[in-house]
Amino acid sequence: MEGWIKAHRNIQQHYLWQEKPFSKGQAWIDLILLANHKGNKFILGNEVIEVERGSFVTSEIKLMDRWGWSKSKVRAFLQLLQNDSMLVKKTDRKKTTLKIVNYDVWQDSETTKEPQKDHEKTTKKPIKDTNKNVKNVKNDKNVKNEKKNTYGEYQNVLLKEEEYQKLHRDFKNAPELIKFLDEYIEEKGYKAKSHYLSIRRWVVKAVEEGRQRNSKKSNNSNIFDEIGKEEGLW
Repeated sequence: MEGWIKAHRNIQQHYLWQEKPFSKGQAWIDLILLANHKGNKFILGNEVIEVERGSFVTSEIKLMDRWGWSKSKVRAFLQLLQNDSMLVKKTDRKKTTLKIVNYDVWQDSETTKEPQKDHEKTTKKPIKDTNKNVKNVKNDKNVKNEKKNTYGEYQNVLLKEEEYQKLHRDFKNAPELIKFLDEYIEEKGYKAKSHYLSIRRWVVKAVEEGRQRNSKKSNNSNIFDEIGKEEGLW
């Protein structure tokens, strides 16, 4: 059996997907879903990290938590994928970068190779189906508009493309704001329906106040605790 099925990244939020432990097949699909569909940049310390399409930054600890696996099982699985030329893993003292080999094959190749006869069938449908087709187009646009990309070192921040672009237009320190929320989620397990609104409503204020309070003795954990109490986040 050949061909494509559509799997929206939001499947990762479904309760069935989150049931643990993951199977190896599920873990492989999860890696593909985690990979950036386009090039991305984020700040790590004082360094700007570029992540190319089909790659993402993570850690073995994070994958252990996502999949409900032991560290040795995660490490062995990643090594298995590398041995089979399915994955490239690069690790340094700051991060682990995973690259899906032939990512374009998994994501793009057949979308541009649909048989011509399918197009002919579509153009020959009765006129009475026109309204239904219009509705389907609108639904497809809505799905695209709802699609969110992951940002930050830990890939915790979810933003639509237009939200990401708007943050960079409205705030010169947008990378810093995204970094703050990414680390905040990683440390505190913070959840919100819209990370875009979270950044605009309280992260901007938190980063500014954190900068004002900053001293040699202060750290992000202290800032997180103080801001969280002030904003009533816990």
